[in-house]
Amino acid sequence: MNRIRVKICCISSPIEAKMAVAAGASALGLVAEMPSGPGTIKDNLIKEIVATIPPPIASFLLTSRTDSKSIIEHQRAVGANTIQIVDALTSGSYEDFRIAIPAIKIVQVIHVIDDKSLDEALEVAEKVDALLLDSGNPNLAVKELGGTGRTHNWEVSRKIVEQTKIPVFLAGGLKKENVRAAIEAVQPFGIDLCSSVRTDGHLDLFKLEQFFEEVNRI
Repeated sequence: MNRIRVKICCISSPIEAKMAVAAGASALGLVAEMPSGPGTIKDNLIKEIVATIPPPIASFLLTSRTDSKSIIEHQRAVGANTIQIVDALTSGSYEDFRIAIPAIKIVQVIHVIDDKSLDEALEVAEKVDALLLDSGNPNLAVKELGGTGRTHNWEVSRKIVEQTKIPVFLAGGLKKENVRAAIEAVQPFGIDLCSSVRTDGHLDLFKLEQFFEEVNRI
């Protein structure tokens, strides 16, 4: 098995960014305004944190915007090198990103709800650089676009991994106790987590180290 990349999400300060990188994170998630969920921070703080993240660590801007031009403006405002689109595009196209910001990686979130999620993933996979499979539900009155702390049907996620050619990250309820089972079941390129390495909303160095120790054993 290839080395699993780990993305630590909900980074809220330069200190947390430094902690996560030192522990072994390959990517950091910075959560902008969302309709629900934890870890959101203001764009000016995202920009400040991005400036401290050393290469080759990926800085993921989590945006709930659904218009390609607005998403491009969002990325330019904060400077992240990766855009994580947590909802479906409603206007514009993925080609807009290739034209306007060709050096920026595009990661589309697929919320794994049922077997239809496989079709959704396959449709978009040819247009983006990576997929991230999460456990939200954008169909609710108040959209859940991440940070639920729930797992989803890993069998569907495994099918997505098997049938797509691009990297796939697995998110949703991952923690030290289930990460081995998740990786063995899905075989993702990378994993993504937030709440399980936090205490009272703050990144917990002990939990972080314990998690990476478990991942490194796999």
